[in-house]
Amino acid sequence: MTTLFPAHELKNICAGCSLRELCLPIGLEHDELSQLDQIIKQRIPVKRGEALFRTDDPFRSLYAVRTGFFKTVVLSEDGREQVTGFHMSGELIGLDALGGERHACTAIALEDCEVCELPFEQLESLSKDIPALTRHFYKLMSREIVRDQGVMLLLGNMRAEERLAAFLLNLSQRLGARGFSSSGFHLRMTREEIGSFLGMKLETVSRTFSKFQTDGLIAVQGKQITLRDLPALKQLLSGCARN
Repeated sequence: MTTLFPAHELKNICAGCSLRELCLPIGLEHDELSQLDQIIKQRIPVKRGEALFRTDDPFRSLYAVRTGFFKTVVLSEDGREQVTGFHMSGELIGLDALGGERHACTAIALEDCEVCELPFEQLESLSKDIPALTRHFYKLMSREIVRDQGVMLLLGNMRAEERLAAFLLNLSQRLGARGFSSSGFHLRMTREEIGSFLGMKLETVSRTFSKFQTDGLIAVQGKQITLRDLPALKQLLSGCARN
């Protein structure tokens, strides 16, 4: 008969691991956790500027970001790079390829990173024996899809100030959920990359950051951002929702 890991023991095992969301909410039994551990290739280093995978690469694995930040990009018809997302520790990369056999974007490390690789065929096979893993995996995929859809829907109706406020608040929430400071953080991405993601020109991004600082909403020191007035930032989005 198998036994369940006590909650405190699971937390000790998975503390700081980007895969904890796959295990902790499920309460996997000892042998199930061992099976999952056997297929995961842990702590694969990816240097800053390197690609974890590229557009049209064959789909073999999903990746959980253990440490660091990634951006995902596609090339527009005129050859320009379009940023489609930013991914931090605790998040999965590679979901773009689930509907086909090749990746639809390129994932580039914004700093030195570590990822855990989940070979998809093995994960799919293991999920047949662990129904709870299947359900929770679908939950993770659904959450990523809903978040992406929400960002696109909001950006379509937002002014520049609202877009940047939404971006900063989203980063704040995601970092806070992972135990990091939600009010002060280091931006791993450049202003130009932020603009590409938000559909804004570089000059507009810089001007909006400056306005936020002048208005006392944030403090900026290089890439270090401090959110000084969260209610005011949220109020910008509330105004958007009413329009």
